[in-house]
Amino acid sequence: MKKYIVLPVLIITIIASGCKNETKNPEPEVVTVDTTQDNKQYEASASEAEFNDPKIAEVFNQYINVKTALVNTDAKAASVAASQLMTAFANVGVEEVALKAAQNIVESDDVEAQRTAFVAVTTSVEQMLTDNLKSGTIYKQYCPMAFDNTGAAWLSNSKDIYNPYFGDKMLKCGRIEAEIK
Repeated sequence: MKKYIVLPVLIITIIASGCKNETKNPEPEVVTVDTTQDNKQYEASASEAEFNDPKIAEVFNQYINVKTALVNTDAKAASVAASQLMTAFANVGVEEVALKAAQNIVESDDVEAQRTAFVAVTTSVEQMLTDNLKSGTIYKQYCPMAFDNTGAAWLSNSKDIYNPYFGDKMLKCGRIEAEIK
């Protein structure tokens, strides 16, 4: 009978001593993480391009404002800038496609929809710039990854790549495809 009592006591002792934690767990390390992001805003560089027609210059300047807002992923600023671009378009007289695309940017609060409309705006502005540049260079830049790898172009007054189709997700994605002189 003593065998039956000693065996369970021995098993309980072994289990208890095996589960006993001799070292005291230190307090968990507390790390403070700054979750505020450094909201660095891209600002377009000053344009050195000169145009034959001041109305075309205004279109290009307003276009750059829309591009800058999209680079910063700021739908509200893009809407305001596109409204000013529509005024510049009206002063020059553009195709309905360009006006409709700019209007889509104005009316949308979704930056991805604005970026899609920006493709048509870019095409129209590029056509306006042909043979209207007096001096300086405008850079046609291209991102092959935009819109599920179908690619899209934009115009810039600088060689520096600031991608309006991805913003801060892929700010520097792109290449200079052509120079308009």
